[in-house]
Amino acid sequence: MELKVFEIINRNINERITDVANSLCDGVAKDYAEYKGLCGTIHGLRSAQFEVNDLLRKIKEDDDE
Repeated sequence: MELKVFEIINRNINERITDVANSLCDGVAKDYAEYKGLCGTIHGLRSAQFEVNDLLRKIKEDDDE
């Protein structure tokens, strides 16, 4: 159950990163400030994704022991 929740969260973060990156590629940002904001969103999501993946890895390691 725990693993499934983390995997769903990870997938949702991935989808959001893809959506924001596609928006950047499509030129959605009206100005540099908005561009920086979108880049910051991606950075924050990747940081969150790193934490989720780290927790997921630790849980799997604990299950293996």
